[in-house]
Amino acid sequence: MTRFVESAGVRLAVAEWGADAAGERPTVLLLHGYPDCKEVWREVAGELAERFHVVAYDVRGHGASTAPRPQRGGYRLEKLADDFEAVLDAIGADRPVHLVGHDWGSVQGWEFATRPRFEGRLASFTSMSGPSLDHFGLWIKERMGHPTPRRLAQLLGQGVRSWYVYALHTPVLPELAWRGPLGRLWPKLLARAERLPAGSCPTTSLPEDAAHGAWLYRDNVRERLLRPREDAYARIPVQLITPTGDPFLSEHLYDGLDRWAPRLRRRTVAAKHWLPRTRPQLLARWITDFVDDVERGRSSGESAVEAPRSHAPLKRGALGAAAERFAGRLVLVTGAGSGIGRATAFAFAEAGARVVAVDRDGDSAARTAELALLSGAREAWAQTVDVAEEQAMDKLADRVHTEYGVVDVLVNNAGIGISGRFLDTSVEDWRRTLDVNLWGVIHGCRLFGRRMAERGEGGHIVNIASAAAYQPTKTLPAYSTSKAAVLMLSECLRAEFAAAGIGVSAICPGFVNTSITATARFVGATNDEQERLRRKASRMYRRRNYPPEKVADAIVRAVIKDIPVLPVTPEARTARMLGRVSPGALRALGRIDSPL
Repeated sequence: MTRFVESAGVRLAVAEWGADAAGERPTVLLLHGYPDCKEVWREVAGELAERFHVVAYDVRGHGASTAPRPQRGGYRLEKLADDFEAVLDAIGADRPVHLVGHDWGSVQGWEFATRPRFEGRLASFTSMSGPSLDHFGLWIKERMGHPTPRRLAQLLGQGVRSWYVYALHTPVLPELAWRGPLGRLWPKLLARAERLPAGSCPTTSLPEDAAHGAWLYRDNVRERLLRPREDAYARIPVQLITPTGDPFLSEHLYDGLDRWAPRLRRRTVAAKHWLPRTRPQLLARWITDFVDDVERGRSSGESAVEAPRSHAPLKRGALGAAAERFAGRLVLVTGAGSGIGRATAFAFAEAGARVVAVDRDGDSAARTAELALLSGAREAWAQTVDVAEEQAMDKLADRVHTEYGVVDVLVNNAGIGISGRFLDTSVEDWRRTLDVNLWGVIHGCRLFGRRMAERGEGGHIVNIASAAAYQPTKTLPAYSTSKAAVLMLSECLRAEFAAAGIGVSAICPGFVNTSITATARFVGATNDEQERLRRKASRMYRRRNYPPEKVADAIVRAVIKDIPVLPVTPEARTARMLGRVSPGALRALGRIDSPL
């Protein structure tokens, strides 16, 4: 349904979805950016309308809304605030609305969220790809007032990204360009830059929308950046969604934002600028989760957004990045019943993720899920599966997809240890080792990676290899071969999945104090000899005492930074370097007996 609302001499086109006669649904109000109109929100609104009363309107001079006369001064933030208030009055929301803004819609949203004028009328604010002009101005002043090489580099970087702002301040030329060749070429340019399907780009009103919208910049940017407000505090919960590939806005622009928005939730996504077009389902899910949390907090009288819990091994900055990246995301870890797998489940749980703990030992998986909830996971579940069994993995993937959704981060950790000479290793030993260590990884990548790619919202796959993948040894032929295959598989998948925005990382630990030595098979040895060798290896690993929590932190770091191959322990890093500098020396080390 579309209606028109009068505001200070302009007519605003307001669209609504999912309205209910009783007015019991929370209202989500969507503000579009430049050079868009409300149509940019159509897919997101369709998803949200199943749960909420959704409203979107064309900003003055855009879409079906009329433009002010004269243009100069007609797009000041104060007049945009009048329009916003008129829309709020017209839709008759009997409780505070949840505001969502993209690009210039987010710039406006920050203005409304930080003005006492709208206190009590807004329940929350979700911002993406658009900073507060006041915060931006203060960010510049801080860096100019206390320059350091790092701060100056940030200023220069954002200055380069803001080239279009300077262009839009040029008199007349932007209007001529948009009403001429740029207006005709823009749909193709945007589709190519954002990897959008043909026909999904702007509406027929684009040339006029873009020409009128140039005044948004001329009327506001220079004044606010030079004279920013010192009291621009958001007194409502704020969700900041940052696309890591945004060509117009640096991630550093939001440094210290929690000073201005104390109840801040951060999320990042591997995408470019136009999230409403490229990630509508993801946005709808994150908006829904945030609104639900805020509504629960409002109804119970509790704080609407909790601060992330601390994680002792992680540095403070790393924890913040993890909470920003993984809060609410679905993470599946195989071999999660103990060791590196359990520590990894906890690391993602403490960042606020939703965790699926998979292990062939159901009791151990259940215990990990239980502890993950205590560690801060939003939700946690246990699944009992042997990763070597193809049909069982097929059923697991279907069950996870149906009950929990598409996995955002997959950690293929499950593995077994085997030690012994090649001529002592039976075909059955080889088969079991490859079934678990290699085929388990292949099953996970194939089943969950396919769903990630089909969803089109990116993701990350972590495969646990080993320093043995590149360190030859005469006592680990089966184990080393399986892990070397995992390493190369990861490299190949990284090349293939890059186009889908899916990162792939191979983690290469060395000697880590886990239970793998207690369950390892030593071929060519009697049962009594195997027990003696297991005890010996376990003692050595305990003396080495490299904790699995450090590997878990490395896994989290690899996902955040999209690291292709990450040797973790000092011996793993040394072997990696030695293989490049002196491969002969590395081969010589391979002649030494290994404890596992």
